[in-house]
Amino acid sequence: MRRRGTLPPMVSSPATAPPDPAPAVTRIVGLGASAGGLHALEDFFKHVPPQSGLAFVVVQHLDPTKTAMLAELLQRITPMPVRQAVEMMVVEPDCVYVIAPNTELGVAGGALKITVPAEPRGLRLPINVLFSSLARAQREGAIAVVLSGMGSDGTLGLQAIKALGGLTLVQQPESAQFDAMPISAIASGCADIVAPAAELPARILAYVARLPAPPPSSPIATAGAGTAPPATPLNDIFALLRQRTRHDFSLYKSNTVNRRIERRMAIHSIATLALYANFLRQNTQEIDLLFKELLIGVTSFFRDAAVWRHLADITMPELLIRQTKSKKLRAWVAGCSTGEEAYSLAMVFAELIERLPQYRDRSLQIFASDLSPDAIASARRGTYPAAISADVSPDRLARFFTAHDGAYRIDKNIRDSVLFVNHDVVLDPPFTRLDLLFCRNLMIYFDLSLQRRLLPLFHYSLAPGGVLLLGSAESVGKFNRLFTPIEAKLRLYLRESNRPAGGPNLPLMSYPPLSIMKKEIPVSPPDNPASSTENLQKAADHVLLQVHAPPAVVVSDAGDIVYISGRTGNYLEPAAGKANWNFHAMVREGLRSEIGGALKQAALQSEPVLLRDLQVQTPGGLRIVDVNVRALREPSVLQGKVMVVFREREAAPAGRGRRRTARGNLEASHAADLQRSYDEIQSLREEAHASNEELQSTNEELQSTNEELQSTNEELTTSKEEMQSMNEELQTINAEMQNKLDDLALAQSDMKNLLNSTDIAILFLDQDLNVRRFTDLAANIISLREADIGRPVSDLTTSLEYPALNDDARETLRTLVFSEKQIASNDGRWFSVRIIPYRRLDNVIDGAVITFVDITVAKALEAKLRKESTP
Repeated sequence: MRRRGTLPPMVSSPATAPPDPAPAVTRIVGLGASAGGLHALEDFFKHVPPQSGLAFVVVQHLDPTKTAMLAELLQRITPMPVRQAVEMMVVEPDCVYVIAPNTELGVAGGALKITVPAEPRGLRLPINVLFSSLARAQREGAIAVVLSGMGSDGTLGLQAIKALGGLTLVQQPESAQFDAMPISAIASGCADIVAPAAELPARILAYVARLPAPPPSSPIATAGAGTAPPATPLNDIFALLRQRTRHDFSLYKSNTVNRRIERRMAIHSIATLALYANFLRQNTQEIDLLFKELLIGVTSFFRDAAVWRHLADITMPELLIRQTKSKKLRAWVAGCSTGEEAYSLAMVFAELIERLPQYRDRSLQIFASDLSPDAIASARRGTYPAAISADVSPDRLARFFTAHDGAYRIDKNIRDSVLFVNHDVVLDPPFTRLDLLFCRNLMIYFDLSLQRRLLPLFHYSLAPGGVLLLGSAESVGKFNRLFTPIEAKLRLYLRESNRPAGGPNLPLMSYPPLSIMKKEIPVSPPDNPASSTENLQKAADHVLLQVHAPPAVVVSDAGDIVYISGRTGNYLEPAAGKANWNFHAMVREGLRSEIGGALKQAALQSEPVLLRDLQVQTPGGLRIVDVNVRALREPSVLQGKVMVVFREREAAPAGRGRRRTARGNLEASHAADLQRSYDEIQSLREEAHASNEELQSTNEELQSTNEELQSTNEELTTSKEEMQSMNEELQTINAEMQNKLDDLALAQSDMKNLLNSTDIAILFLDQDLNVRRFTDLAANIISLREADIGRPVSDLTTSLEYPALNDDARETLRTLVFSEKQIASNDGRWFSVRIIPYRRLDNVIDGAVITFVDITVAKALEAKLRKESTP
């Protein structure tokens, strides 16, 4: 059975099939990251060549209330221009586009689409939004990468891209700072390539390089074209698949098969079909992966809402009206994938029965089949991600699902109405006597010959008046004599009574002959010991017990019969319906109530309970019997069990006296039985009343507790989602801040080297005239070391003859007028001391700067000139 998908419809004949749509001018690579993603993005873009021809769209979980620095940080890593995304920005090759805070980013028509969420906080999945839009926009040309992060964002988007034939890549979890997102993507089975972030660009470029538009002479492009037979390597691939999986893909449409095989070849960098066929022969695991690739499909709950509305409002009510012979309807969902459509049908039927109470005695048995064992296993689990809330209404989520570990689990009543089975619609016998048959988006993958075989098969499977539902791109074609449209636009058809051409035989002749189908495992007859080895004494004891001992049974504490001795047919008879070996179900009517009470009484006492003159109606007439009920406590194997022994009494002989005595005894027996019955009824009433009160009280307490727990669970779930989202945002901010700190440390080092290289002594003071920073030359003038940072400048020793230094600095801070003086030092040097205010970038005065310029040479020259000019 082929899983359904949502690929565009293809015509049946390869010769007339239109060419695939031209790829987009710019191939887009979507990257999703969360906590720890900045480091992974840096590793990725360090290895992307500036002229790759690709465009990169980056989505990271950001704090919606903060300005992001992601574009600035990535711009330092790559020579490609990095731009923050804005509405309708055209995507150009060799450019990087990053998401803005408090937005969701998508791609449509070669441009970026920006949406602002209604709530800035809470669980948001922007990576899924990007990947899903890529799948819609570029289909098999889409490429998506999941990098480091917490949670599972991106997994559903990868599934959508892989379903349409795109390339999906995931960072190797061991190389990620946070591995939850990569692990989630890998666990979903939709990761084509798993590697460290630094290796992913090369894998993408190699993949893109091997996927040009196939030329007309390409073996894989011409395979199946026209009426010529496919190339031999392609036949070998089909044979390997058929041998491994029992399924023949040669009847699938060539465009679909070729495109999927091309993808696998590009992932492994294999150039020709012949080499890929050899690769398959040596790697059975690759055959399994190719098989899954060819079965990829996408499904969802209540897909195509108009179809489900028509089914619920018109088609299924009419089906209930027409179906009068049987109370159970039968449906088959062919190509059920992971079960969403089958469960949707079960939910719609449950709602319909509730809306139409006159049909509450009707039930629906759904058979859901698929060729993929993995899909069937997932459908049987009935657990779906929280994202299904986009397709399932809140009322249905509350009624038919249970929240569990961030996901939704289908209700047991709905799950029990669906039978999932691994089934091949082409090879296996079909389900029959159906009232509903769903086969949506399955036949679009088959060529015309296989479609012509399947539609008569569906006609055979449906009962008269049954309904067939096909996908939006499918129709019954020339088989309109077998199916009448109910609603042609919705692809709903009514099964006609016409028989398919070709006689009464089944339309498909590929079922295995019954002679070779193993229905049962043969069991060899037991080796009976020879009669001579039988124990004579045991055989004689057995005959004596069967013939002369009174009939008896041993029952367990639950009332199940574990041993029968003698002929008990007058007292026990099998109950109608399913075989039941319970004593209470098998005992005859006249003995049931009395023995039932005696069993309870015997379990509470050590003495046996004797019941006399009980009357029981047997096939041979009315009989009188005494019953002995005894609880067994020895041996240990019988401990806890009860033995019931029946002793039949002879009826009184004829005669007036005898008759009178018998009548009196009978009346006394009836009176005793009646009183005993009254007592038992009263006791049962009291017990039932007490039990009802206890159950009602317990039920109320449990209901109250359940409501409180449900409320608490919802609050905790909401808090968990918000905390996870905020944690991821904080991780992103922390990474950005760490990069900023690194930049500041580098800038500080640059500044220090710059100041030391100027050969000018500089001293930086804060508003309290405490030392903030100084150059190495300043330490030669004022006694400074690293430990002096933060000390007042007035406490420091200086070689300058400048006692007013502290006062001049304070005056400069007060008046904001710089001061400049020429000061001599005690070692004979002169310095030009300049004091100016320290002005920050935001125009705030935050201290003072003192520079010391050595003017000793200038002073000496001045003194010399004065001396020479003096007469």
